[in-house]
Amino acid sequence: MARVCQVTGKKPLSGHHVSHSNIKTKRRFLPNLQTKRFFFAEEDRWVTLKVSGEAIRTINKNGLATVIKQMRAEGVKI
Repeated sequence: MARVCQVTGKKPLSGHHVSHSNIKTKRRFLPNLQTKRFFFAEEDRWVTLKVSGEAIRTINKNGLATVIKQMRAEGVKI
């Protein structure tokens, strides 16, 4: 599966390793993704999401119901 956050849409970024002698080689910056289960009380079931650390904070702040409602409005199947 792709390394993409289901809530925020964060993806890997590309950049350079820069050595002491300023030689640049390609590298990837990966998002902090975690597979996490949330209890969705409105539907009385568990929901498993692949989310970033920022998305976990967003869910804690706004509530799971609000986040899932926004995701479904964008066309994500949950």
